[in-house]
Amino acid sequence: MDHKARMAAGLPYKAWKDGLEELRRENKKRIFRFNHLPPDQPKEIAAALGEILGAVGEGAWIEAPFHCDYGKNIQVGDNFFANYNLTVLDVGQVKIGDNVLMGPNVSIYAAGHPIHPDARRSGYEYGQAVNIGSDVWLGGSVVILGGVTIGEGTVVAAGSVVTRDLPPNVVAAGNPCRVVRPITEADRNFYRRGCPFDVDDYLVPDGPGNGDGALP
Repeated sequence: MDHKARMAAGLPYKAWKDGLEELRRENKKRIFRFNHLPPDQPKEIAAALGEILGAVGEGAWIEAPFHCDYGKNIQVGDNFFANYNLTVLDVGQVKIGDNVLMGPNVSIYAAGHPIHPDARRSGYEYGQAVNIGSDVWLGGSVVILGGVTIGEGTVVAAGSVVTRDLPPNVVAAGNPCRVVRPITEADRNFYRRGCPFDVDDYLVPDGPGNGDGALP
């Protein structure tokens, strides 16, 4: 088994062997082009994103700058939105569902190194998959470590470091991130804590579609 296959299998591998370094270099070229496209070219931006990622849902959008290792190990669903400075170390597979929102400076680390310095000096590293369910909202500067699954509908507070799985439909926060409370039907009528909606159409799905007018 070569090192590319070992990486795909989640086994320890060396990142400069068997064509992996060349794959990252080619992806850096695609990333560079994406990050330097003029902002008044949404169709070209969407097409460039499609060339980077392994799968892109309808209406998906990432604000530049964006950084990742391979790109093809990332799948995002419909209406995905990520704000500035999303970083994904996609050594392991990263799967993201529909209607997921990410604030600025979110980092997903589907990669790791041995703990002991002797083993670490060998150059071996490894990947662990990350799975993010539909309708998840990650606040700004959230960090997600490899091997984590976040259940659908969950909200992760800004600045949290997610080291373990989170269940669906909860609010979670902290370092390490822990469940704070469940999301209930009572939350439906509020746009933020203590502030009820003052409009009638707040349950009607709507969005920018192609990123022309970013989500908050």
